[in-house]
Amino acid sequence: MRAVFISLTLCLLTMPLGSALHAETASAATNAPAEREATLPAIAVTTVASRPMQERIIATGLIAPVEMVQVAPLIEGQPIEALLADVSDDVVEGQVLAVLSKTTLELQKSQFTASRAAARATIAQAEAQMLEARTAADEAQRVNERTAKLRQQGSASQAAADTASANAIAATARATIATQSLEAARAQLALVEAQLADVELQLSRTEVKAPFAGEISARNAVIGAVASAAGAPMFSIIRDGALELRAEVTEADMLRIKVGQKANLRLVGLPDPLTGTVRLIEPTIDATTRLGKARIMVDQPDLLRSGMFAEAEIIVAARDTLAVPVTAIGTDGSTSTVMRVVNGVIERVPVTLGIRDSGWVEIVSGLAAQDQVVIKAGSFVQPGDHINPVPALGKEG
Repeated sequence: MRAVFISLTLCLLTMPLGSALHAETASAATNAPAEREATLPAIAVTTVASRPMQERIIATGLIAPVEMVQVAPLIEGQPIEALLADVSDDVVEGQVLAVLSKTTLELQKSQFTASRAAARATIAQAEAQMLEARTAADEAQRVNERTAKLRQQGSASQAAADTASANAIAATARATIATQSLEAARAQLALVEAQLADVELQLSRTEVKAPFAGEISARNAVIGAVASAAGAPMFSIIRDGALELRAEVTEADMLRIKVGQKANLRLVGLPDPLTGTVRLIEPTIDATTRLGKARIMVDQPDLLRSGMFAEAEIIVAARDTLAVPVTAIGTDGSTSTVMRVVNGVIERVPVTLGIRDSGWVEIVSGLAAQDQVVIKAGSFVQPGDHINPVPALGKEG
């Protein structure tokens, strides 16, 4: 051991002084970058990349029918004899929902049927009388003409000619009266037939039918009650079973909502959201609450009930765009900024922001794809600082 130490010492003493200094300088130059990098602060950064972004408007409201159909009786004064449908029943167009009493109307129909028969008999008599009167009028006219000719020849007296003329005039008048009587009889028949048709129409309306297909949501009709259109409707039907969300929207968001935009609806008791489409935007805003209303058609109405409370996310914009985490955004007065890292050096860059979605914010201008920015704007770095950028795990997706 001692021999080795002595040998090493002799080697060092015999090494040229310049060679030793050169070796020491080379070793220091090799270790300097690593030491300098180790002394720089490690700052988490994220890479600017494109990702799908959606702009949403949150609105709440109640589920209601798209169209509520009120079914009322078309005739009044008849008691309800039977009810053939109840609440929650699905009905088709033309289905009988209730039946009214027909007794009074059937009696009226019998009376008008008899009146029609009498009117037809009267017409037959009037036609016979008119035929007789016209025949008599024609004969009287021929006698009058012959008498007039004989008077001209001097074979008939003036009295005979006057009598024949008077008889012809009277016969013509009777024929006219007979014709008018026939027209009156025919008019009476038309009146009776109209009355009979009205009774038959009322008889057909004793069956209260569904004007449209849908689901019955209410029934006010009671057996034995007298049907009347002036009171509450007998039935209420949700037309075609279609339901919608009547969502209340803030005044600032109303102008961004358009017909046809998609929406996701969340309701208590349903584990998964339902989908819908904006069907209508009401043109007015409540002067007191400053809220407007948007009507959203629900794609699966069978899972809902009218009156349920729902929250809607209305998607007003959706696109693939450059985005960074919201935490990367800072402010410089009224300007939004980010800390961009270029070759390990910090620089502050103003940016224009767009959609905010699930912790990310769209970069409209100011950055390019693959730029690196400090993930937390509140980090203690300033423009011009040198840092050791460390990619933030789990922040890129």
